[in-house]
Amino acid sequence: MATNRLDRSIDTRELVERPKQWAPAELLPEPDKQAGYAYRWIRVSTLGAADPRNLSGKLREGWEPVGIEEQPKFQLLVDPNSRFKDNIEIAGLLLCKTPEEFVAQRNSHYQKQAENQMEAVDSSLMRQSDPRMPLFKESKSTTTFGKG
Repeated sequence: MATNRLDRSIDTRELVERPKQWAPAELLPEPDKQAGYAYRWIRVSTLGAADPRNLSGKLREGWEPVGIEEQPKFQLLVDPNSRFKDNIEIAGLLLCKTPEEFVAQRNSHYQKQAENQMEAVDSSLMRQSDPRMPLFKESKSTTTFGKG
């Protein structure tokens, strides 16, 4: 039939595969996501100085530290001198998780807060507006066509 075809063993994926390229290491590796949870790296220290205010604030918001048994791929990356022995701390950042519902509620809270602030600024600005010289003049333009 077809005598000019190449043998399949010659045409392999290895021969046509692109050469691998070097890439810099990630500063913070991405955790394996568990369904229903959002993950975040939370600062526990800066330049070796502990930051308990930031950590306690995040814990009160609902973030909870991720245990090393939940993410076994991080075992070699964890700082051996960490204050959080059973958790994942890399370079002063602690891996934490929270239910996605909390994240949605937090986002809507801050969205509402931002909208209220914009309303307050707009109403304050409009109070200073004078009808003789309005800050914002809403005008409509019309176009009329000639007869005929």
